[in-house]
Amino acid sequence: MNEQSQSFEIRDYLRLELMPHFMCPGCGHGIALRALLWAVHELGISKDDLAIVSGIGCSGRVGAHIDANTFHVTHGRPLAFATGLKLARPELQVITITGDGDCLAIGGNHLIHAARRNLDITCLMLNNEVYGMTGGQVSPVTSESRLTTTTPAGNIEPAFDACALAAAAGAGLVGREVTLQTPALKNLIKDGLDYPGFVFLEIISDCTEIYGRKNDLGESPEMILSQKADMRPEAYHNTAEQPFRPNSMETGVLVRNERPEYGEVYRRHAAGLEKEGE
Repeated sequence: MNEQSQSFEIRDYLRLELMPHFMCPGCGHGIALRALLWAVHELGISKDDLAIVSGIGCSGRVGAHIDANTFHVTHGRPLAFATGLKLARPELQVITITGDGDCLAIGGNHLIHAARRNLDITCLMLNNEVYGMTGGQVSPVTSESRLTTTTPAGNIEPAFDACALAAAAGAGLVGREVTLQTPALKNLIKDGLDYPGFVFLEIISDCTEIYGRKNDLGESPEMILSQKADMRPEAYHNTAEQPFRPNSMETGVLVRNERPEYGEVYRRHAAGLEKEGE
């Protein structure tokens, strides 16, 4: 990819006819959208070559605002649809935008097998710890003791470590960043888009209107600044020595493996079978 040096103007990458956007004031998903498009701009990726697949939820609505090839699919299935798209059109830069519920609950098996295959897809999981669009239900990454509409007395389940799950399933590159650190998030997404294999990036976002209000977490500035207190800006290399702890987030590139990319393996295999049949 050829990096561009000219200044970034987000409006060049948006469907302006859909403005104003759907996001609540203070929602971190808008910062994630900006970081993604900033990365796309700096890498010089053409909008014609960009394919965005998104699922259901607040995260799923993000893709509709991008002026590129966008595909809004059923709940939990963006990685399944993206797999078919990438195999059929390998020249496209395929990105999925998904949420913690969409990706880890109903879509959990699709994440595991996408990581196992190592097809060249970049998966951005926007983690705001809640099902925001459907009323504020508990998700697989909701912190313990937090109040949601389905845990009115406080959540008693431990939170998922999505990055450890993706890494254990075989994802080629795994990373995490917070919306507070927008330039770092942009650079992490660039690393992901450059990597030839399956990439899982967890983006720590915030839901101010439903999750924040219900748990008395303050307004958006307070919620975003709280991310800083929870950050450990270093990769963890041995999860046995540095186990996942809720509210103590390792950020940056956490895992990078060199594995055969599934699409290349598939095409070589298909070509070999075709040659045998001649």
